[in-house]
Amino acid sequence: MEYQDKTLVCKDCGQEFIFTARDQEFYAEKGFSNPVRCKECRIARKAERNNRNDN
Repeated sequence: MEYQDKTLVCKDCGQEFIFTARDQEFYAEKGFSNPVRCKECRIARKAERNNRNDN
């Protein structure tokens, strides 16, 4: 299967982000579903989860 870059919309901030063909191939190999958040929101969400776990 040949992948092409896709523009997705972040469910948190509403900004568009590119889901690259390379990332699509990686996600498919790992069995992951398509991302729903941009990189910045994924990082922020992970940091938020880590902060809750530290308390």
